[in-house]
Amino acid sequence: MNVEMEHLRLIEAILFASAEPLDERALAERLPEGVAVADVLAELQAQYAPRGVNLMRREGKWAFRTATDLAGQLMIEQTQTRRLSRAAIEVLAIIAYNQPITRAEIEEVRGVALSKGTLDLLFEAGWIRPKGRRRTPGRPLQWATSDGFLDHFGLESLEDLPNLKELKAAGLLDTRPAADAYGNRAVEGDAPVDTLDDDEPEVEPLDDDMLLGLTE
Repeated sequence: MNVEMEHLRLIEAILFASAEPLDERALAERLPEGVAVADVLAELQAQYAPRGVNLMRREGKWAFRTATDLAGQLMIEQTQTRRLSRAAIEVLAIIAYNQPITRAEIEEVRGVALSKGTLDLLFEAGWIRPKGRRRTPGRPLQWATSDGFLDHFGLESLEDLPNLKELKAAGLLDTRPAADAYGNRAVEGDAPVDTLDDDEPEVEPLDDDMLLGLTE
């Protein structure tokens, strides 16, 4: 097979620059008339066969692909930072300090209905776990924090969670009256105003200060 180097280089460059695999007809249009594109591709494929990148034909189209025997060595593991909404962080704190606790009790503490996916999100993240059922009518499921929760916050046990005095001393507990959406502070006798939305954008990363800096 007598294939000119310029033809090989041209096809190589075209395939390398293309965002999609190309068929022989599209490649032949870029070669001088009379050049056998099949011969060029066969020679190029042979040259790349022992290399880390191979020229492969799939469903009649050609493209450069990573050598199949190297695929396992090219896998990259990345740690993905999970972000939780402020409402989810508040629910996690309520569970941490009141466990085991039912969904209805969480809603009672927060003063608002719990979003359908909040507990599922915390469970999938590995922060909480089911802990039996309450022996009351309906036998509601109880929730508690998991070992993953302790590992993340560097706690040996739940007894290491800071108490109320420690939170106040560290400035992580806001003792001022809650504010409404317009910044107005509630006064004694007013109905409680909840300004957290379970569907708000997930803009707050989960960290120790945010978990412990929640208002009662």
